[in-house]
Amino acid sequence: MAISELSTTETLLPENTIGFVDHQGRPIDRLNSGGWRAASFIIGVEVAERFAYYGISSNLITYLTGQLGESTATAAAAVNVWSGTASLLPLLGAFLADSFLGRFRTIVVASLIYILGLSMMTLLALITLLSSSDCQNNNTAKSCSPHHFQIIVFIFSLYLVAIGQGGHKPCTQAFGADQFDAQNPQERRAKSSFFNWWYFGISFGANSTILVVIYIQDNLNWALGFGIPCAFMVAALVLFLLGTKTYRFSIKSKQRNPFARIGRVFVVAIKTRKATLASEDEAQSSQQFKFLNKALLATPDVSLEDGKLCTLEDVEEAKALLRLIPIWATCLVYAIVFAQYTTFFTKQGATMDRTITRSIKIPAASLQLFIDVFTIVGLQEFFYDQIPKELKSFGLSIYMSVLGVGGFLSSILVSIINEATSRDGGDSWFADNLNRAHLDYFYWLLAALSAGGLLAFLYFAKSYNREN
Repeated sequence: MAISELSTTETLLPENTIGFVDHQGRPIDRLNSGGWRAASFIIGVEVAERFAYYGISSNLITYLTGQLGESTATAAAAVNVWSGTASLLPLLGAFLADSFLGRFRTIVVASLIYILGLSMMTLLALITLLSSSDCQNNNTAKSCSPHHFQIIVFIFSLYLVAIGQGGHKPCTQAFGADQFDAQNPQERRAKSSFFNWWYFGISFGANSTILVVIYIQDNLNWALGFGIPCAFMVAALVLFLLGTKTYRFSIKSKQRNPFARIGRVFVVAIKTRKATLASEDEAQSSQQFKFLNKALLATPDVSLEDGKLCTLEDVEEAKALLRLIPIWATCLVYAIVFAQYTTFFTKQGATMDRTITRSIKIPAASLQLFIDVFTIVGLQEFFYDQIPKELKSFGLSIYMSVLGVGGFLSSILVSIINEATSRDGGDSWFADNLNRAHLDYFYWLLAALSAGGLLAFLYFAKSYNREN
């Protein structure tokens, strides 16, 4: 029987097991599964995946403005939209994993899509490299311009990478944490260490590719610069599958889908909004978002017997999600600022003297080693901790959605400012010649928005009340 179809009523576990099964659905004990042996495979997978992702995203604006001939403003907007999409798709990936496929299957399917996208990018860069000699031998500008079909294929492959990342990102960390039994004191302590090593692995993978792959892309060729991330993603999938026999798989219960349960709270609360709640029911519920307490009432089409009546736990979980919205919203300004490190920050770096010796020159994108990490770690831990336990994969994707929406807002902001400041033939704030541009004005605007966002965050953080 498939793992995703196992339920607690269908699998009888011996006393020496810990409530998990192996990849074939058989009960397993603590000594022969999970723990650091299994988690090491998953951390290694994440290191390779981050190496591949940042090998593409960190220097993307250089490829767009160089190989594809886009303007700085157009390329920055395109990067922001792509990174925003890549940061929002984990919401879909987490939903599919938590509701249907399970984390293991989602990781495998997402990895295959990831590899397909990277392979197409590598092949396209190789074709461009092989045809570059014709461009060099022909002095006409038309022959050096990329073919429209090449641009379409590149964008398609780029969004395949975003889809693959959307399924991969929210599931690997949650699946890694699943390898430790929170009911066991020793494994509970090991689980805390796992998150520390997880952050280290992400940083190691990202920084390694920024130092190595970016240099290859800038100084050798893009085919190799895209091919290396592709090879690392293949290695990540192989490594993940090699660890299959060591993994612990949670047993899926027959409870209703958590998204359906929480969504029903809002539906029933709307249907019963004019009804009066009994005083004893009102006293049991938290007082914040009191309108949701009406979901505890039975309606003509819903009764306790049919199993669809909202419980107090359902209501409190719905309130927990609503409490996150103000914190999420006030972090969007930070996400707009964060979006600049792969766009204007990198383009500015290209104008600097980055020479170390006569033979060593630091790539502009490698300056991203020095970015804004405390907020990212805080966002991840906060949303993971505050989300209902059945939605941990979804919780890990919520913090990424902050960056995703911020990327879209950044793209809109850049487009509006570029249009407004380039009227009447003047130089845009984002002119291709940065010496004629006014990024300083843009950064002052971001500083003012950040100050407002910080004040709003402090207000809502002070009033935040975790009652669940």
